[in-house]
Amino acid sequence: MNPENKPTGKRHPQPTPLKEAIERMFAEYDIKEKADKQTVIALWPELMGNTIASRTSKLFFKGGTLYVELTSAPLKQELLMAKERILSLLNEKAGGPIVEDIVFR
Repeated sequence: MNPENKPTGKRHPQPTPLKEAIERMFAEYDIKEKADKQTVIALWPELMGNTIASRTSKLFFKGGTLYVELTSAPLKQELLMAKERILSLLNEKAGGPIVEDIVFR
């Protein structure tokens, strides 16, 4: 894209692999970070299991912090004790350092 964010209309002489085209689009429109955060939210039930996912009422990001609203106070305490392990697991599965901190509410 040119500086005015308008398509240049230039075509590449060779076909571009879909993965490369999507990565380029994410970079040009600056949406990679948002997509990565949505991936983390989508992975939550798979990584944490049905018991924890069913007691999670809301997941959202503010900056690099993942906020997890829970319906169970005892579960909140258990997750606080495993916070570093959960952070590591989420970032590993998401493919990079996406979650900087987790706040359990």
